[in-house]
Amino acid sequence: MRTFLLTFQELMRYKSALVGLLILSFLVGIAIYAVVTIPYGEAVQLWRGTGEKWRVNPRNASPVWVDYFTPKKLARTLILDSGQAQRTEEMLGTVARRIEFIYIFDYNADVFPSELAITYKTNFQKKPPLVEVIWITPDGREFSLGRETLKQVGLRTQWHMLSVDEKLRRAIGGAPEKIFFMDPEQPERPVKGKHKIIIKAILFEPDAEISPQVIVYGTVHGMAGTDHLRRDIMVALLWGAPVALSFGLAASFGTVITSIIFAAISAWFGGMVDTLLQRLTEIRMVLPTLPILIMVGLFYSKSIWAILATLLVLNIIESSVKTYRAMFLQEKNAPYIEAARSYGAGSIRIIFRYLIPRVVPWLIPSFVLAVPSYVFLEASLSVLGLGDPVLPTWGKLLSDAYSQGALYRGYYYWVLEPAFLLMLSGFGFTLIGYTLDRIFNPKLREI
Repeated sequence: MRTFLLTFQELMRYKSALVGLLILSFLVGIAIYAVVTIPYGEAVQLWRGTGEKWRVNPRNASPVWVDYFTPKKLARTLILDSGQAQRTEEMLGTVARRIEFIYIFDYNADVFPSELAITYKTNFQKKPPLVEVIWITPDGREFSLGRETLKQVGLRTQWHMLSVDEKLRRAIGGAPEKIFFMDPEQPERPVKGKHKIIIKAILFEPDAEISPQVIVYGTVHGMAGTDHLRRDIMVALLWGAPVALSFGLAASFGTVITSIIFAAISAWFGGMVDTLLQRLTEIRMVLPTLPILIMVGLFYSKSIWAILATLLVLNIIESSVKTYRAMFLQEKNAPYIEAARSYGAGSIRIIFRYLIPRVVPWLIPSFVLAVPSYVFLEASLSVLGLGDPVLPTWGKLLSDAYSQGALYRGYYYWVLEPAFLLMLSGFGFTLIGYTLDRIFNPKLREI
């Protein structure tokens, strides 16, 4: 404990270490926040797109902060529930009823909305409701969206995506999000003012109910934007932190520990044991890591834990074993080792009690510097399409962005956000690793 405190105090003397610790604290904070606010099961469910949660998000929307750097006021998504509408009800005979919902909203953006949709949550037994929609623009133009008989039975939601309704597009002469919001005198600009939407529904059962909802999709959404599946990219950015840190730390720790143990065994026992371990190490040095991981992902499993296990097995006798072995050979003949042997200490005790702890301070920088390489390895596998298909990670974001041509289509945020966090994590670990190397390496220590 005292050694740790002294090392920490020494670390605080370097500005580079302070910057690195601030970066790692930020990443750890993101990881804790993600795990606490979005549990693992919920994060996986959200990212897989199950349910209707993402359907109210705009598709390929930029982050909201982009609006502060553009001369035009970008559109935000408007969700108008039935509780926000003026509702009137009229009896038609003894059973049937006519319910009218009037939605009024003010549109003041300088760009057109991306899409339009109307949803209906209904509750009836046999005879479905009949609905009619009328859209009135701020300049008095009136568009009838026609009549529609709802088909869903029970308390479910029926979606009517106006923007992809070919019949409606032919009737009004274009995309609804353009025609309804277009200024007739300047067609390239949206008209500002109050829009009025009238939804008339006829219910044929006494206990039937209907709850319409109007969605005007914007062009910006959230702090990170959305992807082609309407998913909030912030979920993957947040959950990418615990995945990246846990994978990098586990792979680096497991690799360093196993390499140290095998190097100590090789140096201490010598002879056939040393020869065998050195030949195995040389064989491992000519085996490429990435192609083997690609084969595991293609033919066995793309799970991040399967990849991690394969990586640990491959790196048990990696090239660093030779470096560590050279260090142990110097320590093998040290006076304190001879003293331990003289009072009867066994080989296992000498290896784990005297040899390994002696060189650990020189290995700590290697452990820290190895973390970002494994973080980038996981991201690289995801970009190649071999990442975990379940977990939302930074690499999966980059993979989806590449497959959807995000850069060519102008969705720069989709690439820059995960790339920035990857570079930030690598920068933080590198700053701390090199600072620790200056502290523990006598040749680099400042006088």
